[in-house]
Amino acid sequence: MSAAVEPASELQDPSTKLVIGAVAVTLLLASLGQTIVSTALPTIVGQLGGLDHLTWVVIAYLLSSTVVAPIYGKLGDLFGRKIVLQVAIVIFLIGAVLSAMATDMTFLIAARTVQGLGGGGLMVVAMTVVADIIPPRQRGKVQGLFGAVFGVATVVGPLLGGFIVEHISWQWIFLINLPLGILALVVIAAALKPRAERVKHSIDYTGFVLLSTGLTAFVLASSLGGNTFPWFSVEIIGLVVGAVAALAAFIWVEARAEEPVLPLVLFRNNTFAVTSAVGFLVGMAMFGSITFLPMYLQLAKGISPTDSALQLVPMMVGLIGASMLSGFAMTRTGRYRMLPIGATFILIIGLVLLATMQLDTPSWMVAIYMFLVGAGIGPVNSVSVTATQNAVDRQMVGAATAGNTLFRQIGGSIGVSVFGAIFSSGLASRLGDIMPAGSGTGAFSAQAVAKLPDPVRGLVLEAFASALHPVFFTAAGAAVLAFGLSFLLEERPLASSLRKEPEAEIAAEEHATAAAVGAPIGATR
Repeated sequence: MSAAVEPASELQDPSTKLVIGAVAVTLLLASLGQTIVSTALPTIVGQLGGLDHLTWVVIAYLLSSTVVAPIYGKLGDLFGRKIVLQVAIVIFLIGAVLSAMATDMTFLIAARTVQGLGGGGLMVVAMTVVADIIPPRQRGKVQGLFGAVFGVATVVGPLLGGFIVEHISWQWIFLINLPLGILALVVIAAALKPRAERVKHSIDYTGFVLLSTGLTAFVLASSLGGNTFPWFSVEIIGLVVGAVAALAAFIWVEARAEEPVLPLVLFRNNTFAVTSAVGFLVGMAMFGSITFLPMYLQLAKGISPTDSALQLVPMMVGLIGASMLSGFAMTRTGRYRMLPIGATFILIIGLVLLATMQLDTPSWMVAIYMFLVGAGIGPVNSVSVTATQNAVDRQMVGAATAGNTLFRQIGGSIGVSVFGAIFSSGLASRLGDIMPAGSGTGAFSAQAVAKLPDPVRGLVLEAFASALHPVFFTAAGAAVLAFGLSFLLEERPLASSLRKEPEAEIAAEEHATAAAVGAPIGATR
């Protein structure tokens, strides 16, 4: 029997609004960490060299933030959200300062890894705080607003990155995090209360190490395969075997752990399983698009970093608008199932259109394509967290939120790795007979392309544009899978109260039904 849909109440408590503000600042910090680098990558590569390592500036952050997401969720459940969130921000800022000090790509990649170790906690713990204070029904609107914050950061990040690279230096794209991080620390200190009660601390270190090892090996294999090493080389096969072994051991350990990092029981929950799978696939499309669109605009179209960021605005307008509309729709109706179905269909259309771009594609057409991609991404992010938090017991909200984030980040990491390998191998094959002998592509930039002789430059630009086509077609294939999986999502009306867990509401409903008909409790299942 389906629960009645009650109207959602407005958020009036000033302390609740302050907490929401603190979470918004934290999410802004985390989002900027992911997006501000994108338009600066060609310039960074031009100065530090290493085009073949370009995607690792993004992957390092995504990978490290991915593998620590589950442990942050568990630590927040055990020690309280406030202290864990503050520690994450400090680690994030240390990584940002180290990134600004980088003198070569290896140093920068290592520093971005540190930054990701902090960034992984910002998103997970901040989103879990919302589940502590706001009923699931009201979370639809709040998650929509947070989706807008992410969208704004995705607009401001590349734009700010492009402006800083053009007018100051690329180091400031990392240092700009300092004032925002300090603001986040101040707001969180004022808004969040520390955990008063004591809980038994039991951290699944073995599970954390095994999960980190498995994910790292898998992403390394997907990134290095076909690029640094052949797909069937000893190195790649070894990484794949190591990843499978580590993840198999992780499952074995989690089934026996007292406090598992990622409780296996979550995968028996339809909402968690489906939204995590869809989030994984949409994460591939999202991070792949954000990473490679600026490259197309700067290198293939020959525009500046700032202008390339401005041309990403339509994509972010679509993301922000669709995210907010889906959030308000969830709050108004208490339902969500059709949102990811419609969104992933729009995403497929946008990605297929991006895969058809040529050097002479009009800018207004590219803007429409990007708008469609953004509109397809926004609702998925809003629905996943809200629906999952509504479908699990209160004591598992932290782990479930971390799990959702984990799969979306894994998708992003693997997507950037796979797309980077596809792009690099495609570009290398196309440039093999074009570039002058010994020129290489390690420090390729818009300035380097501009210095080439006219006939060669035209061929190089065509090669860049053509090498990106398989990237967007692959992303569209992932979106098709996400569209199909969305139909498996079960509808569970969003609860309007924090007092009862979903299972408790079902039990109460059964109790009332049994009392009315004189049947034993449980007979109505």
